[in-house]
Parts: sequence; structure tokens; C-alpha cells
Amino acid sequence: MKFTAEQIAGILEGEVVGNPDIEVSTLSKIEEGIEGALTFLANPKYTHYIYTTKASITIVNNTFVPEQDIDTTLIKVSDAYKAFSKLLEYYNSVKQNKEGIEQPSFISKSSKLGKTVYVGAFAYIGEHVKIGNNVKIYPNSYIGDNVSIGDNTIVFSGARIYSECNIGNNCVINSGCIIGADGFGFAPNESGEYDKVPQIGNVILEDYVDVGAGTTIDRATLGSTIIRRGVKLDNQIQIAHNVEIGRNTVIAAQTGIAGSTKIGENCQIGGQVGIVGHISIGNNVKVQAQSGIGRNVKDNEMLQGSPAFSYADYNKSYVHFKNLPKIVKEINELEKK
Repeated sequence: MKFTAEQIAGILEGEVVGNPDIEVSTLSKIEEGIEGALTFLANPKYTHYIYTTKASITIVNNTFVPEQDIDTTLIKVSDAYKAFSKLLEYYNSVKQNKEGIEQPSFISKSSKLGKTVYVGAFAYIGEHVKIGNNVKIYPNSYIGDNVSIGDNTIVFSGARIYSECNIGNNCVINSGCIIGADGFGFAPNESGEYDKVPQIGNVILEDYVDVGAGTTIDRATLGSTIIRRGVKLDNQIQIAHNVEIGRNTVIAAQTGIAGSTKIGENCQIGGQVGIVGHISIGNNVKVQAQSGIGRNVKDNEMLQGSPAFSYADYNKSYVHFKNLPKIVKEINELEKK
């Protein structure tokens, strides 16, 4: 796909400085720009690259004034970073604008599909499934019985959505996700073995939820595992049965959340964090990477460590920890004196 500077400026409500008819067909970093590429300049540290970049078009802030000659055509906007992000979203939507049913694929006769739906080859859609308008289901995906999927949601190749789960509008479920597998429920019996506890609940994803590749969200034992509106989950996260994650919380890769824990709204949780089950984490909580959370957490806390404690106290303690050999040596010398 090719776009002219004039077309791009129209999308971004920007001003062209240079050749309005110049075309681009790819995107690049400003320092790696090539002819036919579109790039952007938002960080002042990269300003020197605009004088050497080979990119055909560069998006810049309205305040940018070149101090020497440049070869690239400029598109001036109020915020170059936000404008480029908007353009990426537009480009992605055009690229993914597929519709129709590819064969071979299986769609149960009892299922209902909305308008302009795309179903890729080798996809499976079970009985009594409800799929909204403009949904994209890529090849080799599995949609179990009685699943509902809202409008504009994308299910990428190889994702699995088990029976009874509800997926909201404008969600993105990346490749390898498993939504609705059995929770880890076993009870010891008299012989010391473990009997499986049936997991008969489901998973609910509200609107605008993004689920990264390889992430698993277990179905509830009873009731629902709930991921609230606007939650963003990175790759390879484990969310256990009956967990609830509040609106607009973001969680980085390889985090594990044990069963029945409730996480509040607008939290930020770093990578490789471990969270025990049956606790509550408040709103606006920040947890640094590789921390272990084993207690209830109040609103607005910032935690680090394993087990985690106050971020400020952790940093003070870490200074002492690094100096521990020196401190011990000084104590020994004092004792000798």
C-alpha cells in the first residue's frame, strides 16, 4: 500500500512542508530511514538524524524549525508521537481488513455470525456461538460452544477460547492464548492422591482488553474469572481461576496470579511478579519486576522485593545490602578495638 504526504496529512490533520505528492509504502525509525519510508521525530535527542535520514516523509511537531537543509518532506502536527501512533493504528486496521469465510473451516449451523466477519482456514467454531460484527478469527483458532465475541474483536492464529466464555468488544487475543482452560483445582483424598474439582465457571473479558501471546486465563471453579475493561496483558502471563483484574490495569510478561485474588483499577505490575491467591490488591498500585506479593495491598502502594515491601524502604535496604561486607568489616574492627 502506498500513501502520499497529502493523504497522510489529511488523516493526521497536519501540514505538509515539502512535496505533497511524494509516496511512502513502509515505516522506519528515523535513524534507519530509507527512500519510500515514513518516520517521525518526537524525542529531541534524535533531532540530528532528521538532517541525514533517507526517509521520504517525517512527522514532526509544529514547533520544529530546521537549522539546516533537509531532504525529507515534513508533516507538521501538534504531537508527533501521538500522530505516528494514530497512523500505526490506521495502517494496522487497513492491513487487517479481511472478511469472508476461508475453507476448509468448520462453523456449527447453530452459531450466529455478524456482518463483515473473517474466519480463516482451519478455524473451528462450535455450537451456539455468537460472533459480533467485523470480528476477525484467524486460521487454526478454536472457539468452543456457547462462546460470545463482541464487535471488532480480533482472535489471532492458534488462540483457543473454551466453552461458555464471553469476550467483549474491541478486544485483541493474540496467538497461543488459552482462555477458559480448567483452573488448578484438586483436593487430596484419603489415599493421599488428588481428586479433580470440576471447574464449571467461565472467563469474562470486558471491552478493549488486549491479551498477549501465550497468556492463559483459567475458567472459574464457580462464577467467573473477570478481566475488566481496558486491561492490557503482556505475553506468557498466568491468571488463575476466579481472579478479577480491575479496569485499565497493565501487567508485564511472565507474571503469575494465583486463584481468587482481586486486583484493583489502574495498577501497573512488572514482569515476573508472583502474586499469591485469595488476597486483594487496591487501586493505583505499582509493583516492580520480580517482586513477590503475599499480603493484601492498599491503594497507591508501590512495592518491590520478594516478599515485597515498600519501594522506598527496599531501595534504602538495598544500599545497606551492597555495603554489607564493608559494614561487617568495620564492626569487626570496632570489636577488636
